[in-house]
Amino acid sequence: MANFHFYFVSCALLLTLSWRTAAGVPVRTQDAEQCSPHFKELLLSITDLLNDPNLCYGITSDKVVVRSQAETLLACAPTLTPNSSCMIQRNSSFSESECLRNIMKDLVYYEAIINSYMASPRRSPEEEDKRLNPTLDKIKHLKNCSLMLNEDNDSTEKVAAKMWGKDTFSNRQEMCKMMRGFHVRTITINRAMGYISSGDHRK
Repeated sequence: MANFHFYFVSCALLLTLSWRTAAGVPVRTQDAEQCSPHFKELLLSITDLLNDPNLCYGITSDKVVVRSQAETLLACAPTLTPNSSCMIQRNSSFSESECLRNIMKDLVYYEAIINSYMASPRRSPEEEDKRLNPTLDKIKHLKNCSLMLNEDNDSTEKVAAKMWGKDTFSNRQEMCKMMRGFHVRTITINRAMGYISSGDHRK
């Protein structure tokens, strides 16, 4: 299992390093120019959230959990060279619409998770709401960004609502692990948006 985890992380790093940053490269459209900075703001918001003691207070585990069904890592990966040994590489060419669709799935999923968590039994609801609401606001703004594609969230909300129990510590522990996963996924999304803005996939 440890070897598999190392292999997966190595492949993820390979995919991440394959993305070129968009610094100094004109964005593809006005929409991309408007949307990309908000993903950076979302990443900063989640980083601040994880550093705040209210959500992860008393939780010593550094476990990262990603339960979103979106295949963002694969869908948004740039086309790799034929001699790459990564199993998660994609044989087909990069699809901007597929990448954006999976990013939207992630946004819908984590919005539902946060909303359902805020409705569950918690240790410090008021304090946690103050810290979670800014992240929710950024997700909602990104969902309305014209670059993104529509995604139905009814089934996602139903699944998210079943995640929480009556024990406040267990709920907070699970939420902390999932937000760490969201942090990792948001790094991937920011790399993907940089790749799309650079226009490399159209060369």
